[in-house]
Amino acid sequence: MPRYDFRCRACGATFEVNRPMVQAGEPAACPEGHLDTVKLLSTVAVTGRSGGASGGAPAPAGGGCCGGAVVARRPRRPTRW
Repeated sequence: MPRYDFRCRACGATFEVNRPMVQAGEPAACPEGHLDTVKLLSTVAVTGRSGGASGGAPAPAGGGCCGGAVVARRPRRPTRW
């Protein structure tokens, strides 16, 4: 079940609430009983190795937007009419 962080505007306490995702936007009372709370943006940190010899993402193969090679192009000459 996801965990959501909240902060109480009345007393400044920060607390966590475990609830289903369908209830993520519902208000939560702080441990002191105040109802004026806001949901905080949570950050996720993923560390460690996930197997494999290198332990990281593969190195990009080229400089294009999708890992492809970048092709150098000559500038176009203006067309004379």
